[in-house]
Amino acid sequence: MSTPVHNDSTDTVKPSNFLRQIIEADLAQGTHARNRWAGSPGDAAHQGAGPADPAKIRTRFPPEPNGYLHVGHAKSICLNFGLARDYGGVCHLRFDDTNPEKEDQEYVDGIIDAVHWLGFDWKDPDGHENLYYASNYFGFMYRAAEYLIEAGHAYVDEQTPEEMRANRGDFGRPGVDSPYRSRTPAENLARFRDMKDGKLPDGAAVLRAKIDMASPNINLRDPAIYRIKHAEHHNTGNAWCIYPMYTFAHPVEDALECITHSICTLEFEDQRPFYDWLLDRLAEGGLIATPQPRQYEFARLNLTYVVTSKRKLKHLVDNGIVSGWDDPRMPTIVGLRRRGYTPESIQMFCERIGVTKDYSWIDYATLEGCLREDLEAKAHRAMVALDPLRLELTNWAEVFGSADHLEHCSLPALPHSHDGAHEGAPERRFTLGREVWIEREDFEEVPPKGYKRLFPGNRVRLKGGYVIECTGCEKDAEGRVAKVLATVVPDTKSGTPGADSVKVKAAITWVGVQDGLQAEVRLYDRLFTDAQPDAGGKDFLALLNPDSLKVVNAYVEPSLAAARPDGKFQFERFGYFVADRKDHAPGRPVFNRITGLKDSWGK
Repeated sequence: MSTPVHNDSTDTVKPSNFLRQIIEADLAQGTHARNRWAGSPGDAAHQGAGPADPAKIRTRFPPEPNGYLHVGHAKSICLNFGLARDYGGVCHLRFDDTNPEKEDQEYVDGIIDAVHWLGFDWKDPDGHENLYYASNYFGFMYRAAEYLIEAGHAYVDEQTPEEMRANRGDFGRPGVDSPYRSRTPAENLARFRDMKDGKLPDGAAVLRAKIDMASPNINLRDPAIYRIKHAEHHNTGNAWCIYPMYTFAHPVEDALECITHSICTLEFEDQRPFYDWLLDRLAEGGLIATPQPRQYEFARLNLTYVVTSKRKLKHLVDNGIVSGWDDPRMPTIVGLRRRGYTPESIQMFCERIGVTKDYSWIDYATLEGCLREDLEAKAHRAMVALDPLRLELTNWAEVFGSADHLEHCSLPALPHSHDGAHEGAPERRFTLGREVWIEREDFEEVPPKGYKRLFPGNRVRLKGGYVIECTGCEKDAEGRVAKVLATVVPDTKSGTPGADSVKVKAAITWVGVQDGLQAEVRLYDRLFTDAQPDAGGKDFLALLNPDSLKVVNAYVEPSLAAARPDGKFQFERFGYFVADRKDHAPGRPVFNRITGLKDSWGK
């Protein structure tokens, strides 16, 4: 059993997992102790001229900038950056931008912002920024490809895509050699240079590694490593018309950056033999530094009630099913952020679910539970009326001498803990007058059994205020209750002598008509009704939750006038809410429900 790791910044013990055990074994054996780092990515000669690497390990987070990151990427971010942090290493942020047709600077900027927001950076101990682009290595990749050709390890194949597919074979049938496989290195090199010089159209030829067309691992049956694409690239413009395949680019990038532990999800496990084959060939030719990176795989995050397919998420956006990539119902990091999730809660979630090699489904309630745990001691409390019903205290003038009298009331912004940690916490101040807003469900003309709130003849406390006794109600022309009538019980104000002399069985929340604020409250819920909307060939669109968003006009207590975008609050009784980071503004408060006080989807 490996020794748990201590994070110096928080001094918390990190639970062990198979990746930590691998890293700890490598550190104990000095596997990477002789690594050198010249201060930037480069080939064997470049790194060989550098000093000993000050980073004990190097990991990387390598997103393709073709969309917005989602909660699954958050797990990879926390894992890669967290391991580097905990073991005295460095994690690189690398954009795997080898596909010019799908990538955009908008996504680059969004990814940088998301990683920073989650609480991570990519600096060396000396402050050097390890932010890299695969496209900056195109020159070396081309050089490596020419080396493979000259060494007899690669050839240009001009079969049609259909012919290549048919000749590849399947799990029960070996592949068939391409008729172009026997070309000489000189012939292949000339043809590859024709590809580079733009003399061939898209799809006319590919460069393939020459490995084994009979391999039981289909990924080793001469995989394509370069293709022709006459497309402008967001970083290199029109400098190239051939681009490396991801399976070729990925190990090369790792090698140039001196990555020690290349951590991928399990779908890349079958690609590991090619990863190792390619790096072995390049090391034999003296092109890359040794020891070479090693790839390790873990199970990606499967979270209930969400889809993470970029294609399906794009469909939701493009068809107006959600308001955009940052819609608070989306599993994107920008969506989670707008919903009100905190970086700390997401880090806690990723730590709590652990790292394994076994696929499993994580209940969405686990993520919500981490958020509640994080916000419980942080989120200021507030009273609101989401379904407001007017209540009039008919004896107010008689008790206080004026119908316009206002009683000043207060409650702590945070509940006092038993250890006194919140002593001196700020107070919320508001006024109680003749009329208040209450929640409609807090009154029943004919109460069901066990009902303890307002009904004729019953007494409750207005939280932070007075005990009141219900005397009846007024109805509108349709017979719906329009106003509740009650009387205030004198000398029962919370916090005053004798306030507890009148016993009641319930206290209800309220908002003063005089100083309450009108607010738009968006009651978000899960986007899908099925726990696994993306599994088993289901039509995910048929599983959309029709109640995933309800918008209500509410009244909120005056303390929320000071709320700023992204401010988190606990609306008493209802759960955690956030001031919308896009639409909330002075004079126009907009709050999003993050999650309820408890899991409402539990079985």
